[in-house]
Parts: sequence; C-alpha cells; structure tokens
Amino acid sequence: MARKKTDRIVFENVEVLDAGAKGVSVAKAPDGKIIFLPNVVPGDVVDVQTTKKRKAYYEGKATVIHKFSEHRVEPICEHFGACGGCKWQNMSYDQQLFYKHQEVYNNLKRIGKIELPEFEPILGSKEQFFYRNKMEFSFSNARWLTEEEVKSDAELVRENALGFHIPKMWDKILDIKKCHLQQDPSNAIRNEIRAFANANEMEFYNPREASGFLRTLMIRTASTGEIMVLIQFFKENKKQRELLLEFLMERFPEITSLQYVINGKANDTIYDQDVKLYKGRDYILEEMEGLKFSINAKSFYQTNSDQAYELYAITRDFAGLTGEELVYDLYTGTGTIAQFVSKKAKKVVGVEAVPEAIADAKVNADRNKITNCEFFVGDMKNVFNDEFIAQHGHPDVIITDPPRDGMHKDVVEQILKIAPKRVVYVSCNSATQARDLALMDELYKVVRVRPVDMFPQTHHVENVVLLELK
Repeated sequence: MARKKTDRIVFENVEVLDAGAKGVSVAKAPDGKIIFLPNVVPGDVVDVQTTKKRKAYYEGKATVIHKFSEHRVEPICEHFGACGGCKWQNMSYDQQLFYKHQEVYNNLKRIGKIELPEFEPILGSKEQFFYRNKMEFSFSNARWLTEEEVKSDAELVRENALGFHIPKMWDKILDIKKCHLQQDPSNAIRNEIRAFANANEMEFYNPREASGFLRTLMIRTASTGEIMVLIQFFKENKKQRELLLEFLMERFPEITSLQYVINGKANDTIYDQDVKLYKGRDYILEEMEGLKFSINAKSFYQTNSDQAYELYAITRDFAGLTGEELVYDLYTGTGTIAQFVSKKAKKVVGVEAVPEAIADAKVNADRNKITNCEFFVGDMKNVFNDEFIAQHGHPDVIITDPPRDGMHKDVVEQILKIAPKRVVYVSCNSATQARDLALMDELYKVVRVRPVDMFPQTHHVENVVLLELK
C-alpha cells in the first residue's frame, strides 16, 4: 500500500531484499521500481518514505521497522547512522562478507562476461574494529545537529566540531566523541585537541566563509606502535600554533612525528603543500614480514596493516614465483608489493606516476637491503611501452594494482602485446577490474579469484585475480 505525503510517497511493509552498491540496501516498490535505503539490513520489513524519485528508482529512508532481519546486530558506535562511515555496522560480519563476495562475483560475471573459476572464499579480517592506520578529521565552527537532537526538546548549542563530513555535504561536520576505526590513542588525541583548542579560544574553520585557524587533523599509526600527527592550519598564527603543538608533545610524548601545514587554498588536500616537521622525524615505520617501510605525511599505504599483509601474501602466492622470474609491478606506489615479492623473484621492476612515492620506494629498498628491485617514475600509459620493455627485459609475471578507475586501455593493450605468462590483478573496484578482464579475455584465462575484506563495517572490498595465458 502506498500513500502520498506532500510530494513524497510512503510505502508500507516493504521487505529489504539485498545489499547494493555504496553500502545502501535495496528493496522493491509496489510499482516495481527499486528503492535504495541506507541504515537497513536485508531481511528487515520497513515503512519507507521516499526522498528522491527517479525514472528507474527511488531513494528513501526507513521510518518504521516492523520486523528485524535475522542478520541485524546492534551497532556499537554512538555515531552510527549520522556519520555514514561504517554503513554496515548493523549487519552481522558473516553477512557483510557474504555481500562483498557476491558483489565481486556479480561484477566479474555481469560486466566481465567471462568464464570464471570457482571463487576461493573471501578472506575476512581478524579485527573488525580499530583496524585503520590512517584517519582524517575536519574542524568546523558549527557542528552538525543530528536528527534526534533536532527533534528533542533540549536547548541546542552549535559549538565547534572536530570529526567527519556528513555524507554528500562538503561543509557539514559531525562532532565525533569515539570512533571505532583507529586504535588508541587516536580518540584521546582528537578529543584533547578539541578541548584544548576550545579552552584557548582557537578559531575552528568555517568552510563557507573560508575563515578560521584550525582546519584538519590527520593521525597515522603503525603496527610498530609509532604515531604521526599532522595538523592543518588555514592561516599562520605562530603563538597559537606553537601553543597547541607544544601541548600535544607534552600530553602525548609517544607521538613519533608531529607535523603541520599552513594551507590557505580552497581545498584541504596536502599533496601540493609544504609539510613542516615540528618534533620527531618526518616519517613513521611500518613493518611487514621483517621488511620496514617508512611512511611520510603524503605516502600511500594500505589503511589496514594486518589485512595488507594477507592481501600481499595472496598476491605473492598467485604469482607462483620460483626465484627465476622477472616481475613488473605496475602502479607500485611506495613499492610495498614489489619488495614483499622480491625474495621469491629474480628481479622486480616497479612503475608509479607519483615521484614522492618512488623516492619512498627507493629509500625503503635501501633500508631493507633489497638489491633486486628497481623503481621508475612516470604515467603508466606513457612509460610502459616497447622501449621500456626493451630496456628492462620481458616480464614473466606482471602484478598490477591500479587505482579505482582501473587500468588505462593503453596499459591493457601493452600487457596483451607482450603477453607475460601470468598477470596478478589486485583491485579495490571489481567493476573496473571486470571491464579490464573482459579486454584481456582474448588472450588470458582467469584461473584464480579471491576477494579480501580490508574494511569491515563498510561495503568496500579488494579482489585478487590470477590470469594465465590460454
């Protein structure tokens, strides 16, 4: 039954059928259209109020839950629902893994339209909370008021906030008291900074007016116990800046690297900014299987250290190395995969577009006394050409771990042209991976597939595929 409510529609007693893309669940309206719903679990029976109507689907929210799914669990975070970060925290972990596995399978089957082997079981994460090694928070001079607060009779104060962006709202920040994604002292550092800044009347950033003093906070932790804190200021105020940074060093002497940025530009990305070291050293060390990797403020490193090890172990296993192979590691980043597989390869050649990442890769290889890895900078579609192959040798195995957009078609064409025996394709987006696999289907057969869950409580999933020449 459906009834009109102003220009929105209410559907009653709708069963939630599936978990869809981007962490929202899927139901079906009486007229046959799909409804996308946040914060519900497949198996729930709900009343839905639509918020958007499109030609082929509705977007809506559950207003009443008549029946709870057997897969529903109580979220442990007080910010669940408003935050939007851990969209699946109300779903049992086994069920999260089921839907991640299903998403990978559906993408490879429907988009790739290729012959697939039986998938190996998705590798779940031993830690389902406090697994992230990097978190970024934003300051705001007016915190976001939750729906519950607005509906309550309490007198509301829109004081300063330090937390996360509300989904799809660039200027709205939810104040976070306790986040369950990063280990201590992450929560303590964030909460102490907020309290100290308030007590000392430091201006929190106003994104609409582009004014204020405190802009963002980044905390990085490592399995070695080392900690990096980087505060981004919108403008320089030496007295207040040093007051805050000195307080942090005194309150948290365990901080390995304390850095800051003065950034007055329109966006808050730090990659084109001059990062200043205040105390300690300008990197922290991560360790994996005896290898040490330095991570600086701008470094990319897998954000779940424990699962990164598992992901790389699967990648190395799929590569089937005997010690005689020349391996190309495309989109090598800071060279972590390249160095991780190097002891089982004759030689590894890593290619990456970001110069700072390659500089890190070389430093890390020196630190780890690895002599059979070489690293080169350049845009993959331009660098990875016939001349490069002639200069560095014909690879027996290619490992590729591209960004979410997948591989450039020119890179795919070059792989097909040189036809290495095996290709191991690591992906954080199985849809673009499926597209690329379809392009390679004329020459390669998919022989192994294993999804890996790097991000419990979210819909994100990595996938490793082994291709062999037909």
